[in-house]
Amino acid sequence: MTSPMLSVCGLVAYDGSNYHGFQVQVGVPTIQGALEGALAAITTPASRVVGSGRTDAGVHANGQVIVVRLPWRHSVADLQRAWNAHLPPDISLRRLVLAPEGFHPRFSALSRTYRYRIDQYDPGGYPPPRRSPLTERYGLFVPRPLDLEAMRAAAEALVGEHDFATFGQPPQGVNTVRRIFEAEWRVVHTDLPPLDDFPGRRIVFTVRANAFLRQMVRNLVGSLLEVGRGRWSPDDMALALAARERSCSAPPAPPQGLIWERVEYPDQLGVWS
Repeated sequence: MTSPMLSVCGLVAYDGSNYHGFQVQVGVPTIQGALEGALAAITTPASRVVGSGRTDAGVHANGQVIVVRLPWRHSVADLQRAWNAHLPPDISLRRLVLAPEGFHPRFSALSRTYRYRIDQYDPGGYPPPRRSPLTERYGLFVPRPLDLEAMRAAAEALVGEHDFATFGQPPQGVNTVRRIFEAEWRVVHTDLPPLDDFPGRRIVFTVRANAFLRQMVRNLVGSLLEVGRGRWSPDDMALALAARERSCSAPPAPPQGLIWERVEYPDQLGVWS
């Protein structure tokens, strides 16, 4: 008996450390490949998983949104349990619902939110260590002081609609104009062992926009770090933005500090937001 076709929408979290990004590539592990491989173990024919966007190698996600159309005759809850049972431990399908009519995880989105985490060491008179083994899998360890207020001032200039050609390339076409709704640095306190006595502070950059260019967030963070280190002024950040030249960006920040946190959709679509 032929199974009915379902379109389902899922919310996926993953540790991207061991993957070459989201999109399927030949000969290397990817998030999309792992999702589709797990589906192939429970249903046929093979189904293509469509994501709300790509992430680079080593980048993590808490709120990647996917949609897939597949043959399935049981409940959506059963599908979520079976799918998760065949996924590797560093990927989790957090939610699964029927996809609204006409829903597309990328083109239906109103905004995306990324966070970049930095653990900043306070030497306290001692030479700073070169590494922080308990923190740097999911964050960038910076052993020298950063000027957080200067970084905040530089980030403020990014809010609004601008041409961000300096900081990334469009995934398709030539349009490099994006609108940033929020770009803010915050100090985050943690009391979770074994980090309760971490000798420094954790700072997180939150950026929310209608869309992003390729490597845009990592390039923004890399340039903002130049401000924090005193090599750039906040005005230099604004000048780099206005230049619309890729050569004017600082090198991208490493991928492990970046987490795709959230995708927002119109309320009337009936998916989470």
